[in-house]
Amino acid sequence: MTQASLSKWLKGIIVGIGGCGAIIYFYLVPLFGNEVAGAYPEFSNCYWPWLAVIWVSAVPCYLALYYGWRITAEIGRDRSFSMENARYLKSISILAVVDSSYFFAANLVLLLLGMNHPGILLASLFVEFAGVAIAVVAAALSHLVQKAAEIQEENDLTI
Repeated sequence: MTQASLSKWLKGIIVGIGGCGAIIYFYLVPLFGNEVAGAYPEFSNCYWPWLAVIWVSAVPCYLALYYGWRITAEIGRDRSFSMENARYLKSISILAVVDSSYFFAANLVLLLLGMNHPGILLASLFVEFAGVAIAVVAAALSHLVQKAAEIQEENDLTI
């Protein structure tokens, strides 16, 4: 597989993830939220705060997809191990930590305001754990890509 074809495949995957995320964030979550609010009117005051929390949590996810797109563009230019890719991966790591922290804090605030259930807070820990796992993997990849870029630069200078 060439770098250009790998880049095209990765870009297709990123577009697919972005499309699935848009369907989930902007169609399914509001649809299920309306169903819950209609079935349980005592929770109707929680609909908009929860929807706002979830929509704000989409911003770091789409920023990470943007950085992933930039990485695939570098791969297509046959620059897989570059300092730019290391920076993009570090940014993805930071975004994952920020999103996980935000989601946990928002869950906690909504719990304290009486708009959340402790069981939902506990269940959301799986989402936060996934975000932290993504952050760790992206940080490790960033470190490895940075080291590989340094080695590649040294080898390019060697005759």
